[in-house]
Amino acid sequence: MKVNVEVDCSPEEMRRFLGLPDVSDVNKTYVDGVVNAMKGTSNVDQLQTMAKNIAPMGEMGLRFFQQIMEAAASGASGKPKSGS
Repeated sequence: MKVNVEVDCSPEEMRRFLGLPDVSDVNKTYVDGVVNAMKGTSNVDQLQTMAKNIAPMGEMGLRFFQQIMEAAASGASGKPKSGS
């Protein structure tokens, strides 16, 4: 048996329904900090170094995020990732 349920609500309504915390103020602070830090960068190397230092879990977090994006891209294209 297959049952489909469609819920029409905003992301805010879903967040409240699931009991998740409102992190919009924290997110705004984080984004503002990243934007301010990026204003001082003048080349790609500086930007990459800054991103590694700011990102959660540093360079390991960035690599993990890159792996997730590559897996999603290969899954969307239907092609397996080479070397796996």
